[in-house]
Amino acid sequence: MHFRAFSGSIRAMQNTLIGVISLNAKGKGFVDVEGKEESIPVEAEDTDIALPGDTVQIELYTGFKGAQYGKVVKVLERKKTTFVGSLVVDQNPPEESKARASKSNSPVFLLMPDDRRSNISIEVIDPTAKEGYKAIVEIVAWDKKTMDRTPQGKLIKLIGAKGENNAEMESIVLERGFDTTFAQTVIDEAEDAAKEFSSLNISSEELSKRRDMRGVFTATIDPIDAKDFDDALSIRRIEDADKTNPSAYYEIGIHIADVAHYVRPGTELDLEARRRAFSVYLVDRTIPMLPSVLSNGMCSLNPHEDRFAFSTIFTTDKDGNILDRWFGRTIIHSDKRLSYEEAQDVLSSVAAGNIKVNPEDIGQWHKAPYAVELSELNRIAKVMLKARQEKGSIDFETTEIKFKLDETGKPIAVYKKERLDAHRLVEEYMLLANREVAEFVHKKNKEAKTEKFGVYRIHNSPDQDRLQDLGIFVRALGYDFHPTKHISPKDVQKLLKEVEGSPAETVIKIATLRSMAKATYSTANAGHFGLAFDYYTQFTSPIRRYPDLLVHRILALLLEGKAVPHQMAVTLEKICLDSSRREVEAADAERASIKYKQVEYMQAKVGQTFDVTVSGIAEWGVYVEEPEAKAEGLIRLKDLKPDDFYTVDQKNYKVIGQNTKTEFNIGDALTVKLLSADLETKMLDYQIIAKK
Repeated sequence: MHFRAFSGSIRAMQNTLIGVISLNAKGKGFVDVEGKEESIPVEAEDTDIALPGDTVQIELYTGFKGAQYGKVVKVLERKKTTFVGSLVVDQNPPEESKARASKSNSPVFLLMPDDRRSNISIEVIDPTAKEGYKAIVEIVAWDKKTMDRTPQGKLIKLIGAKGENNAEMESIVLERGFDTTFAQTVIDEAEDAAKEFSSLNISSEELSKRRDMRGVFTATIDPIDAKDFDDALSIRRIEDADKTNPSAYYEIGIHIADVAHYVRPGTELDLEARRRAFSVYLVDRTIPMLPSVLSNGMCSLNPHEDRFAFSTIFTTDKDGNILDRWFGRTIIHSDKRLSYEEAQDVLSSVAAGNIKVNPEDIGQWHKAPYAVELSELNRIAKVMLKARQEKGSIDFETTEIKFKLDETGKPIAVYKKERLDAHRLVEEYMLLANREVAEFVHKKNKEAKTEKFGVYRIHNSPDQDRLQDLGIFVRALGYDFHPTKHISPKDVQKLLKEVEGSPAETVIKIATLRSMAKATYSTANAGHFGLAFDYYTQFTSPIRRYPDLLVHRILALLLEGKAVPHQMAVTLEKICLDSSRREVEAADAERASIKYKQVEYMQAKVGQTFDVTVSGIAEWGVYVEEPEAKAEGLIRLKDLKPDDFYTVDQKNYKVIGQNTKTEFNIGDALTVKLLSADLETKMLDYQIIAKK
């Protein structure tokens, strides 16, 4: 019985609040109100016509045992009115819908949104609509009086046949508000900018504004299938002026594509980049933030071509200690485009003694192609990594997978991405540039008393409630972890080191990561907890991140001795908030494409058995992860051993058989049979064969 069906004393109305509502797949809502730590629950029948992300007005009432609930009384602002989903013919439409359909000579269709949390179907009457197709539909009318969950919609675009790779991948990004094409005006502006500001026709005036780094060994190191190259590294050996130091020094350059040179404020190109905020990386494609004439062209640090860059250049001793730093615009010439694997082969050959290197040969890479430059960059990067780890920098590194696709986009093989020294080498120099730029911008703004005229990448200390939940979870798995109010990055680092190599390593890493505050963009520097940095920003990828482009613009102004214009400053906080939101949506799209391909890959394996690891416990069953595709699926309680009745011990994160006392714990090894792989729900269902 539902307790709120009783007397008015239980539904005593108190006051109204405004917040943003989220919905789960069962229709229950949760409203986040600014200033309130806890979300306010809303029962499914009280959500009115609210949809996920809408700003709503709720009326509070007291429920059973004093619990506080909300009832949506008004939708103040829609997060969105367009939805992506699958079209099906309505087999039993209302009479008024039939009448409208007869005028259009079309059946009545329903769009079933891909986002199941929406809990609606949208009526579509359009002669171009097709059964079984993915489509974008805009809600144009919704009769609140009937409380009908079937609003009327207008067909915006037919995407493609359901199940077809291009249609499914495009649906993923369109559902999250990312366009897959650019308006012609944006493309035209990008092409004009590439011609007008081209580094292929460098004026003497432009060259005079830049430090000429051509002739210094410079290379890009990227994935083998990369289409754009937004960062490069250079290194050269420099002597003391009086040559009294036998070990000399290094000048190490971190060169970032000078996107701000091409994308000027206030243009349609700039506004579109701001709206997108990020490039989106799916399994089989990239949805770029900028048109390809820039992202793959003039803003890409292609090999053997002069390119404009914004650089951070450090003078270090042989141990990597920074003696001097310089920031500014440069012109570079990349000598080599290396993949991570190619760079690693060189580093491995040096480590094995197959290639002999002498640091004095830096700048003479014809002797042993790039070996001495790469090995010295790598050696110094390892020194920086060690220093960072000693300060408590946390490594949340988890296994990533990559798919081999056939010509139709179907996954035919899967493999794990190996993390190499070459990856860490690049990462350390990017972290160095980001940290040093952040500190420079912060101090310059502080001197000018304009502390909030920057864009920082911040990561706050973990929330105490989440930390305590993590402590309970970790202790239930047998590890001693008692987080305090003043937890430090070193405390988290110690935990992750302790679980390294254990069956529960992955789930504890994921649980720890989820307990952390989310890194966001902000105009106020708050440091970065996870990296154990006092200052941090993101400067190194303006091709694919709009906040990085803003950092370039701010840095350029400060280097010229100018203040950040007030008009620009007042918009920074909103851009930071919007970019933080868009980052979540881009990451969600990337995860959704991986999940889709994991389930699609496993479809061919239905009926096969697998050795898996228990990765989670829920009231409805046991989650397990298959090691090859890293695909997580569910063993429902009914599909555990049929001769027993199972209950969930949520406090200790285990499932227990009432008769046999058999326990299923996180990290347990099982043998299971794959029962189904459903692309509609993106779910894998397993049945247990044996517990190891």
